[in-house]
Amino acid sequence: MNDLSAVKKTFHEHFEGEPLLVRSPGRINLIGEHTDYNQGFVLPAAIDKVISFAIAPRKDTECRLIAQNLNEDFQFSLFNIRRSEKGWPNYFMGVVQQLLASHRQIRGFNCVFGGDIPIGAGMSSSAAIEAGLALALNCIFELRIDDIDLVKLAQKAENEFVGVRCGIMDQFINIFGEPDQALLLDCRSLEYSYYPIAHDIAVVLFDTCVSHSLASSEYNRRREECGKGVEIIHDLYPAVTHLRDVTSEMLTRSKSSMDAIIYKRCKYVVEENDRVLKACSSLNLNDMRAFGRFMYGSHDGLSGEYEVSCKELDFLVSVVRDHPHVYGARMMGGGFGGCTINLIEPAAVDEISAIVSARYKTAFDREPKIYCTHIGPGTAIVGKETDENI
Repeated sequence: MNDLSAVKKTFHEHFEGEPLLVRSPGRINLIGEHTDYNQGFVLPAAIDKVISFAIAPRKDTECRLIAQNLNEDFQFSLFNIRRSEKGWPNYFMGVVQQLLASHRQIRGFNCVFGGDIPIGAGMSSSAAIEAGLALALNCIFELRIDDIDLVKLAQKAENEFVGVRCGIMDQFINIFGEPDQALLLDCRSLEYSYYPIAHDIAVVLFDTCVSHSLASSEYNRRREECGKGVEIIHDLYPAVTHLRDVTSEMLTRSKSSMDAIIYKRCKYVVEENDRVLKACSSLNLNDMRAFGRFMYGSHDGLSGEYEVSCKELDFLVSVVRDHPHVYGARMMGGGFGGCTINLIEPAAVDEISAIVSARYKTAFDREPKIYCTHIGPGTAIVGKETDENI
């Protein structure tokens, strides 16, 4: 039984009526890390791991949620939305709160959800819930909110109610993802374009299974360090408001006014934005070897200049770096743990996974989790024409 079948079955066991069915994907980020809050470029893609929803409107103001995977439920009223210690309900309530704050006319609803996006592996299950729910409520209450405003609403839900200062990338790719396409997003203008990913590429994530305590504090520190760099560069170049505006030449001229740490942080971001654009050119040429070199360059910068990697992430990249069947690899996400993303020839996935698993076990006395995924479509309503497959 697939996830849609399961949530639909559970819905019918608890509620009356026929639910709307929605699939909402997780995401990967091929290249462009820590560039979003510097108003730079990112290159994410939606994946085939999803959160599935079965949802229907109620006639009152109560909202009932059933978390299929957790075997938990939660209920709240539109007139009494307060943060929950459970955690997961906050992603739902944040979206509802944003709809109410924008004076949208909604009622209560019944919702069952479940899926196969791994929690804590950096594939953004949170955005899958937020954007998926936003699209579902937009449909069942006929709110007529356009896609870009759904993205912004879902991001605000996480920023303001959940309390995570995420950029807009995760929610954007969730709504705008396309099969076999990476999406180049300009995090300043929100302009975007698609770049093809060949069918014969396997996307494999090796999960370190560690989460170092530095992650949140160092993330905030990097944002502050980038801000300090911008202030210094702005003195020479008044038009500069974010590192997105800075060229290598401008950074070099400002170097003497910076301490070494600030310079390294800025250098990474400036070069990463350049790598993203060059990597997109490689995709247009279907040159995955060149694309992979940009991925390795990204990891080296994240490790050596931005200093958000860790020994486990560096080890996983080093294992595959010279393997002829691996196009490229790098750490993905905020850093200090989580996953590496690897582009691999499909026929070699099992062999490489076995090598990585054995060597990682020897080095760290634990086995990495391995996730094989493919690039898929963004959030969508599952129509009646596919019901026979559910």
